[in-house]
Amino acid sequence: QVQLVESGGGSVQTGGSLRLSCAASDVTVNGYCMGWVRQVPGKGRKGIARLTKAGDTNYDASVAGRFTISRDNAKNTLHLHMHSLKPEATGTYYCAAELSPPCRVLAAEADYWGQGTQVTVSS
Repeated sequence: QVQLVESGGGSVQTGGSLRLSCAASDVTVNGYCMGWVRQVPGKGRKGIARLTKAGDTNYDASVAGRFTISRDNAKNTLHLHMHSLKPEATGTYYCAAELSPPCRVLAAEADYWGQGTQVTVSS
């Protein structure tokens, strides 16, 4: 059974940094398209970043240049490095896995989801 377990969320001030992690079970992070999706209360989910099986990365324009998605194959873990954080980054971040192409993570669609980790950025 595929399991995605996020960690690393927390509260930071504007300009701060956080690293989110997603430990995967029964799915290899380098075998499928995976990514991160953010949800804000009262709003829909928004795709933030994706990392394809081939290693290509794509980002939402709002985070490009400040966020980096990566994977640790040895630990079967996906990461999201977030720098220069802004209050609008506040939300619950979900790890997502898409097992078959096309990869729809940036459209906030996926086959599997983690339970989410909260990120709060204060001004």
